[in-house]
Amino acid sequence: MEAVFGGPTDLDAWMELVNRVSWNFPGLETAESLEEYRETVLRFMEKGQALCVRKKGEMMGVLLFSRKRNMICCLAVDPGCRRQGVASALLEKALSELDRQREITVSTFREGDEKGRAPRALYRKFGFREAGLTEEFGYPNQVFVLRP
Repeated sequence: MEAVFGGPTDLDAWMELVNRVSWNFPGLETAESLEEYRETVLRFMEKGQALCVRKKGEMMGVLLFSRKRNMICCLAVDPGCRRQGVASALLEKALSELDRQREITVSTFREGDEKGRAPRALYRKFGFREAGLTEEFGYPNQVFVLRP
C-alpha cells in the first residue's frame, strides 16, 4: 500500500470520500463548507501537500499537510478501509515530507471523545504526544506534537 500525491484528477473521488465521512469532521456539515473544503484541497494539491491511497481507482484515504506550518491538517479513511494500514501509510509519507528538525503538530479529538479513539492511537503510535487543548469549528480538540 502506497500513499501518493493527489492531483486534480483525484478531486472527485477525494470529495466522495470526504462526503462519506463528513459527519465525523466538525466544520464540514453544510454544502457550502464542503465546497470551501474542495477549494482548499485543490490549493493543497497545487502545492504538493495532498496525499491519497487508492485501490483499483477507489479512494481509500486522504491527507492534507502543510510544510509551512509543519503540520498534519486533515486525515480521513473510508470506513470500509479502516484497520488496513491506510492511515499509517498516509501519515508515514506526510512525515517524510515535513521538517523532522521542527515540531510537527496535528489537532484531533480530545480524550474521552469516541471519535478520537482511533486517531489518538495512530498519532501516539508515531510518537506524537498530547499538548494543549483547543477548539476548532466550535468543537473541542487537542493538539498533538511530534518533537524533533
